[in-house]
Amino acid sequence: MRLLSDSIGRKAVVAVTGLVMVLFVVVHLLGNTTIFAGPDGINAYAEKLHGLGPFVWAFRAFMGVMLCLHVIFAVLLTLENRSANPDKYAVKKMLKATFASETMIWTGLLLLAFIVYHLLQFTVRITPDIVLGNDAKNRVDVFTMVFTSFRITPIVLVYVAAMVTLFLHLSHGIQSIFQSIGMNNDKTMPQFGALGKVLSAIFLVGYSAIPVLILAGILAK
Repeated sequence: MRLLSDSIGRKAVVAVTGLVMVLFVVVHLLGNTTIFAGPDGINAYAEKLHGLGPFVWAFRAFMGVMLCLHVIFAVLLTLENRSANPDKYAVKKMLKATFASETMIWTGLLLLAFIVYHLLQFTVRITPDIVLGNDAKNRVDVFTMVFTSFRITPIVLVYVAAMVTLFLHLSHGIQSIFQSIGMNNDKTMPQFGALGKVLSAIFLVGYSAIPVLILAGILAK
């Protein structure tokens, strides 16, 4: 019940769910790098994931719950903070205001819209750009599906823009996670701030590299 009535509890929920999703972003990026091993690399990776069956769906459901909780409580906190008297905040702000911190709610909502699009594209596979088929080993040809989509300039631009948005969101969000769970102080704040920026930059470069390299013709079939 405290999570529903206490701002500190709400911040804890946002922090924990945010941390879970950051870990997922790391794992997802590692999986995406299998495309650099060619069609066999990413197609074999995708086949192994689908071979996990119920575990995959359980994990998707878990991540869906984490996402919903993160969005709901983040929006509630934003509305609460905007309507409250600054002198009555339950927790004193420790982070210096930046563009990234001031736009967290907007970058978060943009990322939510991108996640829906990304799922419709590569999970549900119903967007017009998707080319479905199997490879020579009768596996789902994920490589061709991804390659064909990222030969379309507007789609690449959407992905790069989304990764810039992710960079902005996490460059502040990662530091904020440690603040909300009580690990941030005057000594550790610069360290966690640097960690957030480094990880966010890695995500930006790592995730953007695939569509950009495909569009540029550097990563070819």
